[in-house]
Amino acid sequence: MATNNGGDKGTRNLVIVMVGFIVATGVIFSVISNRAASNVEIPAAVSATDGYGIVLNPSASPKIDVYLDYQCPACKSFELINGGYLNEITVQKKAKVVYHPMTFIGRESILAANAAACSADENRFVDMNLALFQSQPAGKDTGQWQNESLIAIGNSVGITSESFKQCVNDGKYLNWTRNISEESGKANVNSTPTILVDGKPLDGATRSDPVKFRAALEAAGVK
Repeated sequence: MATNNGGDKGTRNLVIVMVGFIVATGVIFSVISNRAASNVEIPAAVSATDGYGIVLNPSASPKIDVYLDYQCPACKSFELINGGYLNEITVQKKAKVVYHPMTFIGRESILAANAAACSADENRFVDMNLALFQSQPAGKDTGQWQNESLIAIGNSVGITSESFKQCVNDGKYLNWTRNISEESGKANVNSTPTILVDGKPLDGATRSDPVKFRAALEAAGVK
């Protein structure tokens, strides 16, 4: 019986070529993805060495890292309980405060984080951060937070520039939120709110008690 070795060999060579093409394509895609991650547009206040967080008072100490998601109810509670004191020591430059807006809850977390980053370009992040939590929707991705409503929240705290409006509408920092997610994972942060003081996490009891929270920061050097 005749055999079709030539046909088998041709098929085998075609398979090898196709596998090689798929592997090469995967490598190229990986390189492009990595390049995109390193070249995303980021706010001026962001520091790559601080996990791509928004940094306030970069030369002060101690360092306080705040990991949050704007759709996270517990983050809202933390802000309403401790945000006033945290904002006070920020304004007085008594600590380096780094905000890491995470976006794992949903699409509107990403939109809110972008708007917060846009407010940082206007030097109004502290006000916008509080306003976002004060207007937090009662549920995940309800449709309440879209560009128009986020711009209105900015307007309510005095951010009325055309540059802010364009930044929100253009989604200028949407890709930056992926850097936050990646760096948060490297820091083993997998829930919000997470508060680190000089790299050490505060437990839930300390985060939820303003007296204990203040005492923890004072013990770290905030006077």
